[in-house]
Amino acid sequence: MKLSINRFNRRIYSSPRQFLEAIADILRHTDDLKEAARLKRIDRTFAEKIMLAVTQVNGCRYCDYGHTITALKAGVSPEEIAMISSGDLGEFPKEEAIALFFGQHYAETGGNPDPTAYQRLTDFYGEQKSRDILAYIRMIMFGNLMGNTFDAFLSRLGGNPSLDGSLVSELVIFSLSILGFIPFGIVMAIKML
Repeated sequence: MKLSINRFNRRIYSSPRQFLEAIADILRHTDDLKEAARLKRIDRTFAEKIMLAVTQVNGCRYCDYGHTITALKAGVSPEEIAMISSGDLGEFPKEEAIALFFGQHYAETGGNPDPTAYQRLTDFYGEQKSRDILAYIRMIMFGNLMGNTFDAFLSRLGGNPSLDGSLVSELVIFSLSILGFIPFGIVMAIKML
């Protein structure tokens, strides 16, 4: 009799190279995120809905928990959170639905959306607001995949390895994240002062 292995099956950073490319992408777009937060063309409630829509696709339990709490505090209703968590975005007004569907699409394509989808986003919201939406999407994608990669490592230790990763990759990514984010966090904190 063959034992079946439960495989960890969420999107992760499957190689150190992929992880380092994601860090480089975040660093290239740090100014976009700062501008989005500072100018508030996307209000906090809407930003949280976008981030929850992306998280719903990627399945990061840490981001889901944290952004659900933040969304509730920002004024997102429990009913809206339930709809986003189930992937049911059809009831949202067009002013939000286009960004929410784009966020899902962005996550489903692993950060490589169809150019016509981005064009629809910019046609509806304009270039600046679309760039802000994309900044929030990029940030949460990075967080989702970081959380999932950590969970993949824990799952591997429990005997349920990831479909996409390897022990070596997960260890390297985990080590890089600890070694890289402590100095990065200090630099970002100093810049915010």
